[in-house]
Amino acid sequence: MSTITRTLRNLRRAGLKDALHQMQHIGDTKAGTLIATDRYGNKYFENLQDELPLRTRWVDYKDYEYDASQIEPGWHAWISYMVDKPPTEDPILKTGVRPWELPEHRQNMTQTRGAFKTYSTVKPKISAWAPQTAERA
Repeated sequence: MSTITRTLRNLRRAGLKDALHQMQHIGDTKAGTLIATDRYGNKYFENLQDELPLRTRWVDYKDYEYDASQIEPGWHAWISYMVDKPPTEDPILKTGVRPWELPEHRQNMTQTRGAFKTYSTVKPKISAWAPQTAERA
């Protein structure tokens, strides 16, 4: 949550449309420079002057239903302050996909409809007991 003066200042800097979008999605208004947009449409911002330490970088997700696993590994390292330069400027991350990485980033599908569910073809070792009732005479 921010102060009223900070909210009004960011409203003036970002504009009414972006401020309302931020209030609906992240619950706060932020104004900063657009660093880059990744191939999935997520926008990455940074503001080094007016924000608190370790709150200077943020992401504007393309989808309304967002999850942190939708960020690519290079951008995750930048947004988590593991590296100083974004992937567009970092020479190590510019080299492309490393041998151990997947060519296309996939988000974690746990707790969604796309989650992996095991299917067993083995007959269960224990069968459920169904009580039998007899009528009284």
